[in-house]
Amino acid sequence: MTLMDVLVAPGSDDTPDAVTVDGQRTSREGLLLAATALAVRLVGAPAAAVPATPTLETVTAVVAGLLAGVPVVPVPPDAGPVERGHVLRDSGAALLLGAAPEGWGDTGLQAVPVDPWARGAAGPAEAALSEPSADATALVLYTSGTTGSPKGVLLTRSAVAADLDALAEAWAWTPRDTLVHGLPLFHVHGLVLGVLGALRVGSRLVHTGRPTPQRYAAAGGSLYFGVPTVWGRVAADPAAAGALRSARLLVSGSAPLPASVFSALEGLTGHRPVERYGMTETLITVSARADGERRPGAVGVPVSGVRTRLVEQDEDGIGELQVQGPTLFSGYLHRPEATAASFTGDGWFRTGDMAVIEPDGTHRIVGRASTDLIKSGGYRIGAGEVENALLDHPAVREVAVVGAPHDDLGQQVVAYVVAEGVTGDELIDFVARSLSVHKRPRVVRFLDELPRNAMGKPQKKLLPPL
Repeated sequence: MTLMDVLVAPGSDDTPDAVTVDGQRTSREGLLLAATALAVRLVGAPAAAVPATPTLETVTAVVAGLLAGVPVVPVPPDAGPVERGHVLRDSGAALLLGAAPEGWGDTGLQAVPVDPWARGAAGPAEAALSEPSADATALVLYTSGTTGSPKGVLLTRSAVAADLDALAEAWAWTPRDTLVHGLPLFHVHGLVLGVLGALRVGSRLVHTGRPTPQRYAAAGGSLYFGVPTVWGRVAADPAAAGALRSARLLVSGSAPLPASVFSALEGLTGHRPVERYGMTETLITVSARADGERRPGAVGVPVSGVRTRLVEQDEDGIGELQVQGPTLFSGYLHRPEATAASFTGDGWFRTGDMAVIEPDGTHRIVGRASTDLIKSGGYRIGAGEVENALLDHPAVREVAVVGAPHDDLGQQVVAYVVAEGVTGDELIDFVARSLSVHKRPRVVRFLDELPRNAMGKPQKKLLPPL
């Protein structure tokens, strides 16, 4: 089935507001017509950059690129000039689809206007388009590591399709659903799952613009996507949370959901949230299921077609998670050495995340091997475990745990905490009562807020030094 077939597939929601983005509405047929009219102007381009604002223009531009078989490069609209310049140069984009946001200046790319209301004859335009091969690059998404410039992750059409179909099966996602979210459109979560997922499944899509509790409550969805920051704000607004009782499923991702937020959502909405795990390079590989058990701190089981394994496990069962399956990326753009280094000799992707797989197959992510595995006094300590313990304290709102150099221990456990009415010593004792004593923080530093990225994920490399 081609993408054009999917957009107007039998059973799909094609009401006049089948696709709504921050108040702008269109039908699926209208989106197809506008995207097709744009797509015929893109054929043959090496890549097309899209300023990924939360607008119907962005959705139209992305779909047009996919119809034309041109790799789409979503660019954060608030990206700084250095990051933006790197992405535009490195991606090889020749076109800029839509208007450059204020402050971008001259990008050096050919600007192509995007009109979500263009209504040409689809038939003749479609005749000028041909379905690209399954292994053709659909998206180039840039992801930052701990060092160096962001790397362009090449996601094929088949990888995107395989992941969306697997998630539709895991979450019982059908054309009868209305998906609601307000996530950025330059990441996997907001764009691939939150836009292309709804288009492929055939469900109605409501992008709220900003992901406020009030907008989520007013949207009337059956399926909601959010990051922990969003869900924390929803849980802090009982009226908005209560409005989600009529939903079918709440899904959280992009960062671990604190157990306290999980419990609050369950009490206020009647739903135990679905948590899932993935990376830009792998898309979503592990998830709790709509018909399965959902436990705080657990991200479920591998989705259809995906295999996982742990290597170099310690006595607590913690090991590095590696994955295989049809959802994996095809490589880093222009970086063959980095691509080769990210895979094992027998073809497994090294996620760099530390995990535990429980006897029933449920996965728990402990943290990043590079930043969240702390080696202290001969022990290996998962930062995520200590963070969850601290978040169980009623005074703690946010926390990030890292390992800091220590002359005797090698590393010491340091907790950066957003809290009121509690001392560092009290928090240290609190952790020591619930975890092994060697896992307690030795230093607690209080902050007004944690540095976070656009998806709400704490940025530990931006934490202030001790």
